[in-house]
Amino acid sequence: MNQLLREPFTLVDGGLSTALEEMGEQPAGLLWTAAALIDRPEVITAAHLRYVEAGADLVISASYQASEPGFVAAGLSAMEARRVLASTTEVARASGASLVACSVGPFGACVGDGSEYHGRYAASWADVRAFHRARLEVLARTAPDVFAIETIPTAAEADIVVDELRRLTDAPAWLTFTCADSVHTCGGDVLADAVARVDGALTAVGVNCTAPGLVEPLLRSLHTHLPLVAYPNHGAAWDAEHSCWLGPTGGAEIPVLVPAWLAAGARIVGGCCGVGSDGIRALAAFRASLGASPTT
Repeated sequence: MNQLLREPFTLVDGGLSTALEEMGEQPAGLLWTAAALIDRPEVITAAHLRYVEAGADLVISASYQASEPGFVAAGLSAMEARRVLASTTEVARASGASLVACSVGPFGACVGDGSEYHGRYAASWADVRAFHRARLEVLARTAPDVFAIETIPTAAEADIVVDELRRLTDAPAWLTFTCADSVHTCGGDVLADAVARVDGALTAVGVNCTAPGLVEPLLRSLHTHLPLVAYPNHGAAWDAEHSCWLGPTGGAEIPVLVPAWLAAGARIVGGCCGVGSDGIRALAAFRASLGASPTT
């Protein structure tokens, strides 16, 4: 715990896809950001490095959309697929980050049908559990500093992932839900109730991939002794007709909201989709203005 928490807060990176886009990459397909791991892992390391250079203490690995079935579908053997999946922690460490979190995304992120944002899967919960068990068996051996169980839409899936992780390891782990409003997860559960079901097995809890303006009320709704986590998306809305974002992007406006998050108990702060290196740099500058000691 002491290793994970910095004063006044641990600074997490931004969206991996956003960093890749800043580099001129165009993540696409079922594997999305994980596709480059197959034959260009140095590109992923370079994306992590952008955030390290911007001031992030912690980078989150490229395992969010990564899975054995996904890599097999891309042409790898099962053994090669597990090797590439396991490489995600090492690829992140190559950036020189002080801390590496192993991303554990929801089942829907590896299906690629958008169901990660509502949690209503065309699969049984037994299938979802088997998927998480198989992936965690690979990732648990990579020894990250912390597991980032992230963008989880429902309490039911959170229960499954935490249970399966704890069957394998007692390593530090946070869990963050993605939320639709100031009370509910994107799957419709009351966030406070969902957190209460799992917080006894975790190191920290909170929200990610959620509009910045919702973070404060969501954190304040929680009744837990654990440190809180907040890494929202940029909060803009996608205009499909004109293929553009409506509202601010990049995350540079997020620091003004952070004092309220810290007052609500946040100790781990960063960005998600659409928050790029400028957004993390702005958060690092804000932290420095609070008199934070340099990271080591």
